[in-house]
Amino acid sequence: MGKVYYDKDGKIDIILDKTIAIIGYGNQGRSQALNMRDSGVKNIIVGSIHDDSWTTANQDGFPVCSIAEAAGKADIVFLLLPDEVAPAIYEKEIAPNLHPGAALNFASGYNITYGHIQPTADLDVIMVAPRMIGKGVRETYENGTGFPTFLVVNQDATGHAKEIAIGLAKALGSTKAGAIEVTFNDETYLDLMSEQAIWPLIMNVMVTAFDFFQEKGLPAEAILTEMYMSKEPMVMMEKMADMGLFKQLPLHSRTSQYGQMSRFKMVDNSSMRAFIEEQYNKIVDGSFAREWEAVQANGMKEFDALRAETEKMPISIVEAEVKKNLSGGKGE
Repeated sequence: MGKVYYDKDGKIDIILDKTIAIIGYGNQGRSQALNMRDSGVKNIIVGSIHDDSWTTANQDGFPVCSIAEAAGKADIVFLLLPDEVAPAIYEKEIAPNLHPGAALNFASGYNITYGHIQPTADLDVIMVAPRMIGKGVRETYENGTGFPTFLVVNQDATGHAKEIAIGLAKALGSTKAGAIEVTFNDETYLDLMSEQAIWPLIMNVMVTAFDFFQEKGLPAEAILTEMYMSKEPMVMMEKMADMGLFKQLPLHSRTSQYGQMSRFKMVDNSSMRAFIEEQYNKIVDGSFAREWEAVQANGMKEFDALRAETEKMPISIVEAEVKKNLSGGKGE
């Protein structure tokens, strides 16, 4: 089990005299900035281009300036940009303006794992990465429950990188739930595996089951409602998180429990295991990263084609009709 840090393990005092720059004032950036300010951190600035986020940050009461200017003023830089655009912005606008001893706080491990961003040796390189959507980061702070976070110290130039990371985690509100110490690679591999192995498998189950049930003549509204449109799976997932994957089963009927437990053992997961291992190997050896870079270099044509393909799938077409039929007449 990895080390987990809680409120008692960190001090916000270590960051109170530091200027913190938020680069990327989206859902995460806004929530994290507001949480830190409410925790007593006052020297927060936002680096942005002149877009809606600039306006929002101003309205929220944060000083806003260019990314380059923010990087130059900052003792701690929150790099909350999309993985695919962060390297170019870092190279051009952030890196030349950082002062020795500044801390770079990443939102994900991707660009460090694959070497797209290579911070100089005189910087602290950390990651305090909420395992929660931006809206949840703010809401759980406000209700006092907090949210889990991955915490990484990848480079400690000042000798205080871990103290700073835990202090930031506490200011964000995550040490109420727990800040889990991992590595950049841990975060990268787990995040990409969720996206490339777990969810593709789940989506395939849904699509395969939908196609099968339609072939058997079952009504589309009933199929999609039973599978996910009722949002029952959302409640089940929440109970899995609260109680445990199998420990939540007693919340179901005994018929349901028996069906789930007995059929779970009947599944031949050898092909599933092989698929998971194949994706893991491609992530670890950099094959996926190179593939994704090629797609971006080709003008995102493959990405757009995949999206168009999913929109034309029978389940996507039927979903729109079912949503209209189940809208209480509002879709008519």
